Amino acid sequence: MTAEPAGVEELLRASAPRVLGALVRRHGDFYGCEDAVQEALIAAARQWPEQGVPERPGSWLLAVAHRKYVDQVRSEAARRRREDTVALATPVAELLAPAADQAPDTDRDDSLALLFLCCHRDLSPPSRIALTLRAVGGLTTAQIAAAFLVPEATMAQRISRAKQTVRAAGDALVLPEAGDRAPRLAEVRHVLYLVFNEGYTASGGEELTAPELSSEAIRLARLLHRLVPEDTETAGLLALMLLTDARRPARTGPHGELVPLAEQDRSRWDAALVAEGVGLISRTLPRGQVGPYQIQAAIAAVHDEAEAAETTDWPQILALYELLERTGPNPMVTLNRAVAVAMVEGPGAGLALLDTLAADKRMARHHRLLATRAHLLELSGEPAAAAVAYREAARRTTSAPERRHLTERARRLG
Repeated sequence: MTAEPAGVEELLRASAPRVLGALVRRHGDFYGCEDAVQEALIAAARQWPEQGVPERPGSWLLAVAHRKYVDQVRSEAARRRREDTVALATPVAELLAPAADQAPDTDRDDSLALLFLCCHRDLSPPSRIALTLRAVGGLTTAQIAAAFLVPEATMAQRISRAKQTVRAAGDALVLPEAGDRAPRLAEVRHVLYLVFNEGYTASGGEELTAPELSSEAIRLARLLHRLVPEDTETAGLLALMLLTDARRPARTGPHGELVPLAEQDRSRWDAALVAEGVGLISRTLPRGQVGPYQIQAAIAAVHDEAEAAETTDWPQILALYELLERTGPNPMVTLNRAVAVAMVEGPGAGLALLDTLAADKRMARHHRLLATRAHLLELSGEPAAAAVAYREAARRTTSAPERRHLTERARRLG
């Protein structure tokens, strides 16, 4: 019986970390095991839609990945000693697919340990993202490269270097000690946050969004939340993703043009995601110390629960942004607070706050600072100055949809 490709892809992504964890536990070689699992996933993606999903898909994947790994070792003449070690240490029975009545070796879930390993502190943020999407997310190098608009060869080199770094560090597939777990968990959350943001608003290219990235970030955030259900910031991150992604259907018009939040058709928002996100953050906020992801989720909930842009509770949003700034100064938070200030106290007050950002080297030439200034100038009744700011913002963005939107704003005012 054949299987639907979409269902097969979902099953493969869910199985990938368990299979990789089992293989790494057996051989202790993250570099080689990750390649072998990728080959097994590709083989399954080709066979299962036509031949049907095996009765025990995890065992099938593990058996194929194990054979691929052994083949890799045997094919490398320069590693003959390692080949002999693996061959001697591996029972012949393990080179065969498990029997139908044999318990699968993939019951243990190493997903959290893999997330920690892929978000290794010696890796750069781009490398952490790429390695996480491939090893834990089960995406191919081609899929990751396409999502980030880079050549596949470039992404392959990035992933290879990341795996070499992890191998050189010698870290095993184990959870960090309790004292080291909190900061490492924060690094994992940050990687998932970056993946989601790139999917929700692509930093470059012709499309406004890269849905496969935001969807994968949500899937991994759900997985992380299941693994650490007591962690309130992980719950806050998941709620933030759900509440933000709920608006995606209304963010673009019929021709792919950007539609600002205030102009979106809210009937197109995903009500199920809104309800799930609001419920999650409502249960999370009273449980403990409030962190930045929870506050951002609360802001998103206020927006999503407003029936129209005109009924948005801006005083509450402003209070939440002020609280968010106290958790850690950030120019993007200040930029968003300026909009809330403008909606509560008037555009002049918002523009005054933006002036404080002009001296910040991180924001001085950022297109979002100019776009926000243009918006507030427009609200202030200064169309000529707003048009100039919109045009300058359009010149600085690398996103084609944003450039078209900003240029159209300037044209209308001109």
